[in-house]
Amino acid sequence: MKPTLVALVVSQALILPQAMAADSTEKSIDDLKRQLAEVTEELEYLSERVNKPETHAATDRVLITGDFRTKAHTLHYQDVVWSPGVTVATPMGNMPMSMNGPGFVPTAQDIDNDVFYTTRLRLNLKAKVFDNVSFAGRLTMFKNWGDSTQVNVFDSWNSFTMDGTNSGHPNGDTVRVERAYFDWKNIGGSELYLSIGRRPSSYGYPTNFRENELRGGTPSGHLVNFNFDGATLGYHTEHLTGMEGQVVRFCYGQGYESQWGNGELFGNTSVDDVNLGGFNIDILNDGTNFLQFILFGAKDVADGFKGTMSMPDELLAMFGQQGMGNVTPIVRYQPSTNIGDIYLSGLTFAREEDSGIKWFTSLGWTRTDPNGNFGMFGGMNNDPLYGMNEDGSLGAPIGTTDNEAHDGYSIYAGVQIPVGDGKFGLEYNYGSKYWTPFTQAQDDPIGSKLATRGHAYEGYYIHDINPKMFVKFAALYYDFEYTGSGSPVGAPQNIDEVLAGTAFTMLPAMDTAFDVNASITVKF
Repeated sequence: MKPTLVALVVSQALILPQAMAADSTEKSIDDLKRQLAEVTEELEYLSERVNKPETHAATDRVLITGDFRTKAHTLHYQDVVWSPGVTVATPMGNMPMSMNGPGFVPTAQDIDNDVFYTTRLRLNLKAKVFDNVSFAGRLTMFKNWGDSTQVNVFDSWNSFTMDGTNSGHPNGDTVRVERAYFDWKNIGGSELYLSIGRRPSSYGYPTNFRENELRGGTPSGHLVNFNFDGATLGYHTEHLTGMEGQVVRFCYGQGYESQWGNGELFGNTSVDDVNLGGFNIDILNDGTNFLQFILFGAKDVADGFKGTMSMPDELLAMFGQQGMGNVTPIVRYQPSTNIGDIYLSGLTFAREEDSGIKWFTSLGWTRTDPNGNFGMFGGMNNDPLYGMNEDGSLGAPIGTTDNEAHDGYSIYAGVQIPVGDGKFGLEYNYGSKYWTPFTQAQDDPIGSKLATRGHAYEGYYIHDINPKMFVKFAALYYDFEYTGSGSPVGAPQNIDEVLAGTAFTMLPAMDTAFDVNASITVKF
């Protein structure tokens, strides 16, 4: 072969792979461009499909919801009387030690608070920790307008700021932890679950109806509306009994820590811890019918709780101290002794009809079992009994006026009827002389209506502005028969006898009261 032909063949052989490579590279680039366009189109589609809740769940580990409420009240109290006296073991009875004086009766007065505003903010926290473990909490700020002192003047147990009730009483702009607990479900693949922390123990059935919200707490709201720290061990028994939604729970809590923080290093702490325990059973919960049974006890109940108060001049004078008018000392109160045990039980039934009408009935029972001890404000549903010295002066306490166990009972019923874009509700409850529930965290400013020793009536109308906003107009009327509603400390006194000057009460008491209010609530 001639050299020229050889060179031509070699050159063509070298050029052909390069040309083929160029064609392949160009094709690859085109393929990449096409794939990139497809990926871009897919991303745009996914971006359009993912809505805000999906984005929120994918990017945030904690879900935050809440509600904001502004409320205006007009509060009126009729025949308010303060008639402190001392029961003494003399033939003359308690009249010589009465601050009224022989032949006099206490002067009753009416008190009006024409406008009382409050603001409440609640933030709900939820987080999924693992497949069967979750966390839930609630932060609450509840204040009356123009006040952030966090301490109220002590004129009733309702004005006492303490651990179990601070989320339900206006006490300043401080945000408090109302709830914080974890749920560990399906332990070992079973129907058993465990929950520990600051418990969801407020606004349970049927009190959630008047709040226009779903069930807010585990125990019956008729018996318990109180912040507890403790634990719940529960078991879903629906698969065993065939009763839909049935759950059996054992609950434990500590209501008072007697040593830490109480000066125990001085060696003079003699009060025992207050412990609570019992059963809470949802017998039936099928979405239409709800039936619940509750039974628990509080052991070694003390004559109060840790808390703060501003001491009024009236009480300072009783202890031999001079008041300063508008300057009142803030004190930290802690119990002085254990006064006995309290047992509580109740049965609650609620139902929603096909027409949307909701109705409920609830029965409650309490028993107070005193141990003979008493403190500054008395013993368990009894008062101190003092002896007289030979010279006629007041001697040391020698016992209590009553050391017997007492049963109390209560009935609670209501109905809620759909009306247009809202609902109209009526409720009634009655509590006997020794009725002693744990509902002190209910945010009724006059006092927990369900703790009333007497009659309480309520009517309300709720109008839904939109699914996340509603207004409520309500009227609440109290007709007290006995003193001491909401507290186991001190003997209940007949209101008529107090007004007549034949019975005495260390804290102010009233015959009747009513609260007319309007509120607007926004949920987010």
